[in-house]
Amino acid sequence: MTLRRKLLLVALCTLVLPLVGLLYVRQMETLLRRGQAQALAASAHALARSLVVVGAALPKSSGWYVQRPVDAITVDGYGDDWGPMTPWAQPLGDRGRLMLAHDDAWLYLFASIRDTTRTRRDADAPDAMRADHVLLTLARGQRLCTYLIASAAPGGFSAPALNDCRDDGFPDHINGQWQDDGSGYRIELRLPRSLGVNGLGLSVHDADAATADLTEPVRPLLSYSRSLSAELAQLAPDGVQARVLGTRAWLLATAGSLRTHEDPQRRPGWLAYTIYRLLIAAPFDAAQPWTQDAPRLDTPQVREALAGKEAISWTLGEQRGSVILSVTVPVRDANGVLRGALQLDQASLAVPLLANRALFALLLASLGVLLAAGLVLFGFATRLSVRLGRLRDAAERAQARDGRHSGAFPSHDDTDELGDLARSFERLTQAVAGYTDYLRTLASKLSHELNTPLAIVKSSLDNLEHAGLPEHARPYLQRARDGVTRMGSLVRAMSEASRMERAIEAAEAETFDLREVVHGCAEGYRALAAPRRIELELPALPVTLHGAPELIAQALDKLFGNAVSFTPEDGWIRLGLHVEGDEAVLELANQGPPLPAAMQDRLFDSLVSVREDRGHEGATHLGLGLYVVRLIVERHQGRAEARNLDDGSGVVFTLRLRGMPRERLA
Repeated sequence: MTLRRKLLLVALCTLVLPLVGLLYVRQMETLLRRGQAQALAASAHALARSLVVVGAALPKSSGWYVQRPVDAITVDGYGDDWGPMTPWAQPLGDRGRLMLAHDDAWLYLFASIRDTTRTRRDADAPDAMRADHVLLTLARGQRLCTYLIASAAPGGFSAPALNDCRDDGFPDHINGQWQDDGSGYRIELRLPRSLGVNGLGLSVHDADAATADLTEPVRPLLSYSRSLSAELAQLAPDGVQARVLGTRAWLLATAGSLRTHEDPQRRPGWLAYTIYRLLIAAPFDAAQPWTQDAPRLDTPQVREALAGKEAISWTLGEQRGSVILSVTVPVRDANGVLRGALQLDQASLAVPLLANRALFALLLASLGVLLAAGLVLFGFATRLSVRLGRLRDAAERAQARDGRHSGAFPSHDDTDELGDLARSFERLTQAVAGYTDYLRTLASKLSHELNTPLAIVKSSLDNLEHAGLPEHARPYLQRARDGVTRMGSLVRAMSEASRMERAIEAAEAETFDLREVVHGCAEGYRALAAPRRIELELPALPVTLHGAPELIAQALDKLFGNAVSFTPEDGWIRLGLHVEGDEAVLELANQGPPLPAAMQDRLFDSLVSVREDRGHEGATHLGLGLYVVRLIVERHQGRAEARNLDDGSGVVFTLRLRGMPRERLA
């Protein structure tokens, strides 16, 4: 990983700071929500107690709810006019449902009874009570009147009173419509509001059913109360929508609205709202927009309040960026009896729910500061990387091809740690250059210095031979001559090795086809190797390499000369080339004696040989050929290997070449 990436990673670690700030803002938003909820809950409890204290007209028990019709109702028994009110139909046990509605003049009733088997009689028939019928009980205060509703055929009916109710102001008959089908029958009727009916009970008799009659006792009639709404409006706090609900969650009164009073120009933009929703705000409850116009609020919060517990919920408002806080509390009378529930709804914009807008701005500012810090660190890392790159380039240029020190280091005059490092590198390279110059010239100096003593020793031996030595002394003279000859060969080899190293280091690189070089060398070796066989294995496609072709040919010459000296005349020599990844692999195998196990790792060292101590024409072999091969391979960023063949029939030398490094432009 580069230095710039490491510093960039360090800069990214500073992002924990805005994360901490974000957690702080979220905690602050949670505290603000909690505080706002506690304040609204306190207002709700105070308002619930005030309704009881001022004697507001709260129902003392559950009853039948009377809705306000959306459209005018026609009494025909079909119920088409009751469609908008159907979702809030009230059950009649498990046999049907009941809907009540009223306008300024009439009280309407629609009952749907499930009964697949019919026993029909008119209400004035003697056995009407043994047929399918409904007993409708009307109440006005403590006065009751029961009517028998039955019909022998679909159409209009006249239900007589079962008791004399004229003194109580009830009519002798009430008229309505009866319609039936395969699933049951429907009853629709209306009563004048002037009767003052404030209670109602139903009893359903199925003549063919084995079970008892379904009887719904007389219950009071409940409806939306304008007088209670007026009282509620006087007690409810500003900016809050208040709703009073009965014990079965029917809406009895409402006051106020959910409109926010904030300036629309200050409404948060889509970006601020998105950040608030995704990063800051706690989860919201599922919104239920139908509850605004519904006569019954059967929500989890209301059910919890009617169970005697306080309920709080947060939902998203219809306006962008607004939220709605709802607090629902139970309403109890002085004796602790549950009389209903009170729900307060308060709408506000989303972003003000943060600690304040300054916190949001602080979050953005912290992100900006961290971004600027990251850019500064990245710029510093870039400058430092550039300086280190220059120092690296200077270190590579500091060593010339002939081994001499050249050039100066950058940042030499800088006073920081990098300047100290550059000066230390410069002193180190100067010291290394001095040792390199000494070692580079050591071989030539030794050869020059040893030539004169060797010449003196050789001339002295010649004089001794001409002076006439006794016969027993001549073997010693011959040994002395062999030693002088060997020392002369060593001196020449040292000079030759020194020149060869400089030549290899100074070789110019070019891009060439290695396959052509190997093919040309192999063709030249055939005449020299005869009668030995030469086998050639080359790839079908060219092998491009950036290097010195004359050095590659020289390395092959050394390997071939080594192979010829060990291969019997009827043996074989195999030369191959192939590509492995980014390496060009040269292999030269020959039939002959295997390598000693102890010599395989030292074979390419200088002055190391496994031959006998004689060569052609009795010349001493000094072991420089494979050393030169190693230098050439290393110059091409590769490595040389030697091993025995798996079947033990000979030796294989492997040269793995990557190519000489390309020179950088100054």
